[in-house]
Amino acid sequence: MNLVVDSSFVIDHLLGDAAAQARWRRMFDDGEQPFVTEIVVCEVRAGLREQDVPDLRAFLRPIEFVQPGPDSAMQAGAWRYDAHRRGRRLSLADSLIASAAESLGAAILTRNVRDFALTPVRIESY
Repeated sequence: MNLVVDSSFVIDHLLGDAAAQARWRRMFDDGEQPFVTEIVVCEVRAGLREQDVPDLRAFLRPIEFVQPGPDSAMQAGAWRYDAHRRGRRLSLADSLIASAAESLGAAILTRNVRDFALTPVRIESY
C-alpha cells in the first residue's frame, strides 16, 4: 500500500510516540511505500528547534518526496470549496496533502482523521 505521511505522524514519530514508531517499522516490514510532500516537510520543520533538524532529515531519507501537479491542486481547491459550502473548514495544507495522496492512489497516514475525513481519500491511523 502507498502511504502519504502527514505532519502529525512525522511529529509523533520524532517525539518518540510508541504507536507512530511501531507503525513506521511495520510500514517497511510490510513492504508499504511511504511518500511525503513539501507541505508536510515545511509544516514539521517550522515547529522544530535547530538541534532537531538532523532527526527530521534522517527520517526523510527513506521516503520518496513527491510534488503533484496542477490537476492535484485543482482537486484540492475543489475539496476546499465543497467543505466551505457545507460550513466546514478544510485547510490549504490538508487539502493539498489529501490530493497528493489521491494522485498516488495512496492513503494518508495520520492521527488527524477529522479534517482529512472532509476528503474522499483513504485514511490510515496508528
